Amino acid sequence: MSKKDTDFKNQNEFDGVDDFALFKDAVKGVKKLRQDTIIQPPKRNIKQKEIRRSVREASDNDFYFSDEFVPLLSDDGPTRYSRSDISKYELKKLRRGVYVPDVFLDMHGMTQQEAKRELGAMVAYCIRNSVHCACVQHGIGKHILKQKVPLWLAQHPEVLAFHQAPLEFGGNGALLVLLSIPEK
Repeated sequence: MSKKDTDFKNQNEFDGVDDFALFKDAVKGVKKLRQDTIIQPPKRNIKQKEIRRSVREASDNDFYFSDEFVPLLSDDGPTRYSRSDISKYELKKLRRGVYVPDVFLDMHGMTQQEAKRELGAMVAYCIRNSVHCACVQHGIGKHILKQKVPLWLAQHPEVLAFHQAPLEFGGNGALLVLLSIPEK
């Protein structure tokens, strides 16, 4: 046995009492505290939860919009696009204004990043609320959003077609968008 072990053994023999007994002696006569603190769960704001969900959906839909990918769109005539599986008659109905938009998105004064985020939020809103037709008012200005918005819309899988809006919905400064709403 080493010197430390013998010192420790001698110390315990010197005490003559084990640690548990000492502790029991020290706490003799102590009253148990009553727990009177009430912990309430935090109140969840339903509107805040909805806002978080819409922000998440907008960022999810923002994923579809790339600035590097440039889909092949026709340069002649008004701005238009339709997926290959969509009838040309649907595009004609959009041009004539047969589809009336239920949602309007005004992008005047927005930066490209803000416009992209708002466009993603609008598509998410339309899908969530089963809106088939929307109007995106990008304006004319310096032609930045007028050129970018059709490129972004053509990349989204839920966009069936879009066409330059008739005059009553914005003419050259707007697009009517036809969306595919999945069955729930």
